[in-house]
Amino acid sequence: MLLEIEMKEQELREIAEQISQVKIEIKKFIVGQDDVVDQVLWTIFSGGHALLEGLPGLGKTMLVRTISDVMDLKFSRIQFTPDLMPSDITGTMLIEPSEDGKRNQFTFHQGPVFSNIVLADEINRATPKTQSALLEAMGEKTVSVMGETKQLPDPFFVLATQNPLDLEGTYPLPEAQMDRFLLKIHVNYPSKEELKQIVLHTTGIESPKFNRIVDGNRILKIQHLAKEILVSEEMLDYAVNIILSSHPDQEQSTESVKKYVRYGSGPRGVQALIRIAKVRALSLGRFHVSKGDIKQAAKPVLRHRLFLNFEGEATGITSDAIIDEILSTTGESR
Repeated sequence: MLLEIEMKEQELREIAEQISQVKIEIKKFIVGQDDVVDQVLWTIFSGGHALLEGLPGLGKTMLVRTISDVMDLKFSRIQFTPDLMPSDITGTMLIEPSEDGKRNQFTFHQGPVFSNIVLADEINRATPKTQSALLEAMGEKTVSVMGETKQLPDPFFVLATQNPLDLEGTYPLPEAQMDRFLLKIHVNYPSKEELKQIVLHTTGIESPKFNRIVDGNRILKIQHLAKEILVSEEMLDYAVNIILSSHPDQEQSTESVKKYVRYGSGPRGVQALIRIAKVRALSLGRFHVSKGDIKQAAKPVLRHRLFLNFEGEATGITSDAIIDEILSTTGESR
């Protein structure tokens, strides 16, 4: 028994070190954005999908491509446009002659969704019909074409981006589709020093060379080990109370929630809180979830799961501000 514990502790230290090395490799090219990098890695190691929101030119695409290089994963990029069709994502059946040339047959040609990491660039520019083509892939890791179900590679992640300002020619994602994303990550504008570093990194002669730290099989192993991270009854109560406090009809809800929130988070919210908290604990070399893990996970997990009412949208209050208030008033037990 003691030997098993020591082996687990050794494995835990190795994984924490590998995750740290992944961050170091990413930082060879990505300047700043420490929180963004952490949150994208949390998403990957928990087996989920993320929506990155930020202004154009902040390196969202380059971040995803860099991660795929460091993790030795197959990468594909889909540029979402209003004329994009579902078959442009999933693939389609084509009629081709058989090898002997005597008859025609249907042959399936895979779309770009058949990758380990799929970058759905500007996802809100495509029509709802095309957006929904990703729903089955994100939920079941399969696609259905002409009655046949095709299995996607494992591991499989969708990292989508959208611009928070440009509304013309966009189709906002419905609430049900937003809920499929484990995290919504805000990509902030860089500081003055970071801007200078970005210029030096992108206008010089040398291109960074990345060491591949983990591969698909190792990622699956880390995902499995993350599920073994312990969650005490106290921490589970704390996570559940945060979710309940996001609903305006709950007694413990804050004044801001009761006044500005139309709908709070559903059950996927508490599932996501625990999944991300476990991965964060694992990345720090711990075998148990702490209150700090849950707090750090709260904003990216909940900001797209709180739906403001008309008054909330009119006053300009943000979901992050409401989440801060929930965290400041929610205790471990009620």
